[in-house]
Amino acid sequence: MSSLGAPELLIVLVVFMVLFGAKRMPDAARSLGRSLRIFKAETKGLRDEDGDGFDDKTGKPMPATSRDASE
Repeated sequence: MSSLGAPELLIVLVVFMVLFGAKRMPDAARSLGRSLRIFKAETKGLRDEDGDGFDDKTGKPMPATSRDASE
C-alpha cells in the first residue's frame, strides 16, 4: 500500500472543508490534536508500565543485560 501523495491530500482537504466548513475547521483540527496528544500520552504510559525492554529515550531495544538488571 503506497503512501498518500499531494493529490490525495488535496482531495482529503477539500472533502474536509465541504463537511466541516471553513469556520469549524480550526476547532476540528484542535480537537484532533488534543485527541492525538492524549492517545500518545496513554500509549507511552502503557509502554512505561509494561516494561517492554525498549529504552525510553532512544526507542531502541535495550541489551539483554540492561533489561535483566532493570527488572
